[in-house]
Amino acid sequence: MTKPRIAIPVPTSTDLEYNRRSWAQYASAIERSGAEAVEVPLNQPPAATAKLIADCQGILLPGSGADVNPQKYGQEPDPECAPADPARENVDELLLQDAHNMGKPIFTICFGTQMLNVWRGGTLVQHLTGMPVNHKAGKAVGVAHIAAVAPHSLLGELATPEEAPERDGFLRLPINSSHHQAIGIAGDGLRISARSPEDGVVEAIEQATDGSGTPEGVGGNFILGVQWHPERTFDNSAASRALFSRFVAEAAAWTPRAPQPAV
Repeated sequence: MTKPRIAIPVPTSTDLEYNRRSWAQYASAIERSGAEAVEVPLNQPPAATAKLIADCQGILLPGSGADVNPQKYGQEPDPECAPADPARENVDELLLQDAHNMGKPIFTICFGTQMLNVWRGGTLVQHLTGMPVNHKAGKAVGVAHIAAVAPHSLLGELATPEEAPERDGFLRLPINSSHHQAIGIAGDGLRISARSPEDGVVEAIEQATDGSGTPEGVGGNFILGVQWHPERTFDNSAASRALFSRFVAEAAAWTPRAPQPAV
């Protein structure tokens, strides 16, 4: 069986060392889960990018040191915002539109999750201040805090009781954390499936359903975004491995559908 091809954009247009280090982690997690990682440059014409991703069966939007341009969700930049990266945003939007048109599975991480939410018409909290949780803990901290995961969610299906025991109606999943922004209002057709229980910060979004498992709104059947970095904990977290394995399985099972109207 041919391995599914997963399009992963280069994380930034400016930080080559960050790109070299981080892109390899995403690619490794994808390839160890049975797929082929396809690097999507940020400096190509849109037509060249569209041609490159045409034979990809899924998209993974990775993290970045940039922040999404707040004008895209109707706000002026907070002084604590990092500069936007228009080249990365343009490529992400092209990939999201292609995935939406063709019903391809979408998996997003950290900045990629924020891009997904904004592309769907949602908003972001531009800077997390005065929180009881250190959401900027960084890559050196293996477990920064707990995510309270809705058990009847796609994310909840992927967490094992051993790693994420249930308490007070939610699965308690240990996660890392490297962000200073977060989801504000969830975008069209998306639902919140995990929060930090200490401060309510959104930790995951996914495709909304009508209660019977049928997705609501635009997009394909598999759309999942997490605020943490499962690629960093692939070796020691069953939930991290399950996220990538399920995404790759969805990509392997994907078949093209008739193009949908633009968002």
